[in-house]
Amino acid sequence: MELQVGIKGTAEMVVTEDKTAAAVGSGAVRVFATPWMCAIMELAACNALAPYMEPGQGSVGTKLSISHDAATPVGMTARAEAELIEIDRRRLVFTVTAYDDMGPIGKGTHERFLIDMEKFVAKAESKGK
Repeated sequence: MELQVGIKGTAEMVVTEDKTAAAVGSGAVRVFATPWMCAIMELAACNALAPYMEPGQGSVGTKLSISHDAATPVGMTARAEAELIEIDRRRLVFTVTAYDDMGPIGKGTHERFLIDMEKFVAKAESKGK
């Protein structure tokens, strides 16, 4: 299958104590942490790509420009949706939106690059030597 603009992916998680701003150090409040919202947005994009990846191929996140607009309490489910809006060779751009049970909580764009996993890991590991 070939990647096409318009493919979509989703991801979700229940907000637990370890996923709060207070627990991850991104604030002092017991609500869904922005870093975790970013994570489910990236996961939604990865899930959109998964059916299109060839063996040994993957993607890495390179840019995330989002707003976190509403707080989500512990116990509520947060979910994210990603839609591929641009393909520029190996660079992929997604719109991302996050929701909880009450409605939208964040939105923005996310950029990923397609990679050869083996080459990417080898290059990353060589930096430490």
